[in-house]
Amino acid sequence: MSETILAAELTIRLAAFLGVLVAMALWEVAAPRRRREIPRVIRWTNNLALVVLDTAILRLTFPIIAVGLAVMAEDHGLGLFNNLDVPIWVAVVVSMLLLDLAIYLQYVMFHAVPGLWQLHRMHHADLDFDATTGLRFHPVEILISMEIKLAVVAALGPPAVAVLLFEVILNATALFNHANIDLPRPVDGVLRLIVVTPDMHRVHHSIDPRVTNSNYGFNLPWWDQLLGTYIAQPAKGHEGMEIGIEQFRTRRDLWLDRMLVQPLRGPASGGALDPRITTKEPAE
Repeated sequence: MSETILAAELTIRLAAFLGVLVAMALWEVAAPRRRREIPRVIRWTNNLALVVLDTAILRLTFPIIAVGLAVMAEDHGLGLFNNLDVPIWVAVVVSMLLLDLAIYLQYVMFHAVPGLWQLHRMHHADLDFDATTGLRFHPVEILISMEIKLAVVAALGPPAVAVLLFEVILNATALFNHANIDLPRPVDGVLRLIVVTPDMHRVHHSIDPRVTNSNYGFNLPWWDQLLGTYIAQPAKGHEGMEIGIEQFRTRRDLWLDRMLVQPLRGPASGGALDPRITTKEPAE
């Protein structure tokens, strides 16, 4: 079964990615949460070009990625779950929870360590917030993230199906929780009990660094709530909240070439350990 999953991985992930991206794009047109400030042609062409570049660099750099490593670990009896006698459903569920926790902790680390924040702030420098923002990561950050994910997979030895499910769900929720869609408030309130919603994650993209360093979750909302990094709503509301970071505020900064050199431009201010950040912005 693991070999079948490995063979079908690329097709499954690509189909899920394109399907969710198209669905979110149509939803954003039909029911936007915020008024669009920047023409889509500028942001979408550059953000999607970055995805293509990231994918090419990742595939050329790593001969094996997470699902493949899970299959290899199973074949060689490596990792925690390949040495525990537990039902497969337990291994799948616990593996997915631990992988999600690892992503949360990684995200916190990228905000707290100045050198990593200097890479990650490119994700926050988008001047609008929609599904393509969830795809906007510097290639070096993508490589570091994959190294961390491979280390977690090697240590856990999760079933290959758990890793594939996690990857598909993570990609889908990243597109969903960055989407500029207007969920009815009661629906948002219920959904954010089990998944990070756009309103919950949009707070994380506020220009105010006291708020940027909160709501780190990409998939499950529980880690933020349990570990004290949760802010329910921005003080100015979602329509009044300004998106982005202070350093890069021009449309030219949205172009691919400028995005790639952003880590080299200016100090890494605004991260979680910036001494100028003293208190969180109050919630509504």
